[in-house]
Amino acid sequence: MPVKPSTSAGDAQDNTDVLRERLSTTTDAYSRFVPREFLNLLGIEDIRKVTVGQQIERKMTILFSDIRDFTSLSESMSPQENFNFLNSYLIQMEPVITAHGGFIDKYIGDAIMALFPDSPDAALRCSVAMLEQLEEYNLGRQRAGYRPIKIGIGINTGIVILGTIGGATRMDGTVIGDAVNLAARLERLTKEYRVSILISEYTLYCLDEPNLWSIRFLDRTHVRGKQDNQSVYEVFNRDPAPLREAKIKTLKTFEQALAYYHLDDIPAARESLIACLASAPDDDAAHVYLERCESPLAGWSGHRAELASNWREEYSFGQTAIDAAHKNLLADMNALARAVNVGAWNLTPPLLAQIQFAAAHDFMIEEQLMAEDSYPFLELHARQHQRFFEYFGELRREIERGEDNRVYLAFRVKRLLTDWLVNHILNADRHYGHYLRSRQPAATDM
Repeated sequence: MPVKPSTSAGDAQDNTDVLRERLSTTTDAYSRFVPREFLNLLGIEDIRKVTVGQQIERKMTILFSDIRDFTSLSESMSPQENFNFLNSYLIQMEPVITAHGGFIDKYIGDAIMALFPDSPDAALRCSVAMLEQLEEYNLGRQRAGYRPIKIGIGINTGIVILGTIGGATRMDGTVIGDAVNLAARLERLTKEYRVSILISEYTLYCLDEPNLWSIRFLDRTHVRGKQDNQSVYEVFNRDPAPLREAKIKTLKTFEQALAYYHLDDIPAARESLIACLASAPDDDAAHVYLERCESPLAGWSGHRAELASNWREEYSFGQTAIDAAHKNLLADMNALARAVNVGAWNLTPPLLAQIQFAAAHDFMIEEQLMAEDSYPFLELHARQHQRFFEYFGELRREIERGEDNRVYLAFRVKRLLTDWLVNHILNADRHYGHYLRSRQPAATDM
């Protein structure tokens, strides 16, 4: 009988090395479809152990970016040229996102959805770096005889559910929640206002160093399925220096124009916008609002903003003491907006004092309850309280200085106090309520 040659120890080691290399290569290949960062957030080390339904809830900053007018651009290209163009662009953006602590969750045609687990500041720095990289990319396109492209970026911060969905033969990782929907909505709004970067008030309130950024209020927008409107802010750090300086110079005049516009004083809004454009003729957002003033039906929903926000039953949290505190606080904020609007300055000092005292007491109770209940998002909630007092202090100083534009100041009271409180109740406080209910034992039939 033929004798089988014995396998040497060296051959066995070679086989082990080959298998290890194949496994590593396979893992790397899978990670191109399912990001390692995604699995790490789920606490999964081995991709073979991923199952449908694994999920975790956490704070996240979501960035959406999209190429402007991609549909018309793609119609002039062959299928192969479309893919070559998209890949040449996406290859430019991926390392920028990675370098700023983010990772790409998915590509959606020409759009990118990226996640930043740690810092909204990092997402904002990334958006500016993406625009810088785009400038270099466009130089190459122009040298090759192609026209430059533009992108829009929307950023939002909030609590999301990150996990796996699918069936027996096909599953995917995804992130769901209102925070994702709002980020996508902001990206779409960049086209409407012809700006590069938009962020939500949630991202603004979560920034560690907001003073590093050139930011201005741009609009109040409604997100489908939500009861409240959301404040939208433009970040214009990457604008050309002359335009950026002009926007900073006209910041107050621009916000005055928006106050008049939202409170339906179109002639006054038009006058302020013309003044803005005299100093900043390339301010596209000011042009958009002026076009709306000239043709009110264009982009105008017909819904006039009201200074007062009446208490609604859906604002109730479920705890009598907290609901009563919220209701009284909202009433005081409404009274302050009305007093400012009519110039009743003798009423503003006691109202400001009452709002500060009531908010401090209310927020302290909330944070104590959250600590007792081991609420995992207490730090995020407390950060929002802290930012409220920062903007309240800024507003209080404006009122005490005797700001002469009452409409502008009353609208700031509405935006920074009243609207903030309603959004806070409907989002942050409501999430805490969901958390409490999820911890209650399920009712059983007797």
